[in-house]
Amino acid sequence: MKSGSTPVTSYFLFLLTILSILTGCSSVQHDVTPPLAVPPPPTAIDLRNSSVVKSTLLKHYREWHGTPYRMGGLDRRGIDCSGFTYITFRSKLGYILPRTTDLQAQTRRQVVRNNLRIGDLVFFKTNFYSNHVGIYLGDSEFLHASTSKGVIISSMKKQYWKYCYWTARRIDT
Repeated sequence: MKSGSTPVTSYFLFLLTILSILTGCSSVQHDVTPPLAVPPPPTAIDLRNSSVVKSTLLKHYREWHGTPYRMGGLDRRGIDCSGFTYITFRSKLGYILPRTTDLQAQTRRQVVRNNLRIGDLVFFKTNFYSNHVGIYLGDSEFLHASTSKGVIISSMKKQYWKYCYWTARRIDT
């Protein structure tokens, strides 16, 4: 031990060295590419026109189908559920939504489940800490970015989605 050095100081230097090594070898990749430049919204589509809304959403789905889920993602390399609804409403339907699921769940007017209309946002409590959002397509189906399958269409009749269903919001009012 060097003169003037205490066991406590040596311990903290050792701990600092170990922490530096561990954080320097982190497996977390930091995305340095800029996010997708979301185009300005087009003229808003009348969301009461179910056939136009559904055809617009299905066309958008064909463009994004299979895009993997990535928390915080906003492009075709990966997208999360609220990012998908944010981009869809902004670039295809002409409405600007908040970016996060929690803020989207507070926007506009709440709708009861048996009164859902094509284009409504549907929300699910998937666990104690997180929520999930998708866009209602009619016939108990919704479009969303699934954590396991990427951008897909799912049925709200499936037991999992029935159990997790939380609320819905209508954007055009």
